[in-house]
Amino acid sequence: QVQLVESGGGLVQAGGSLRLACVASGRTFNSYAMGWFRQSPGKEREFVAVISWSGDSTYYADSVKGRFTISRDNAKNTMYLEMNSLKPEDTAVYYCAAPSLSGWIPTDVHEFDYWGQGTQVTVSS
Repeated sequence: QVQLVESGGGLVQAGGSLRLACVASGRTFNSYAMGWFRQSPGKEREFVAVISWSGDSTYYADSVKGRFTISRDNAKNTMYLEMNSLKPEDTAVYYCAAPSLSGWIPTDVHEFDYWGQGTQVTVSS
């Protein structure tokens, strides 16, 4: 059974940085794309970033492009999200996610089948 566990969330001032991590278990990590999503109260879960199984390809939401960096360490079964220049509107619960099929790089929330429990990121102004 696939398990995803996020960590690294917290409270930070605007302009600050945080690094989230997601540790995966239960299947071959380096065969699947992985993604980050976020959800704030009253809003739908939204795409943040995705990385291919090899790490060679990455895609970002326009709202985070240039500020966030997604990466992965397949030897550690871990994916990261480096968040810089944080803004109050980045406040949300951040989730890591994985699709059930290998060989593609999804970006839609409905294309991901496995989810972590989420980690809260709060950016104060």
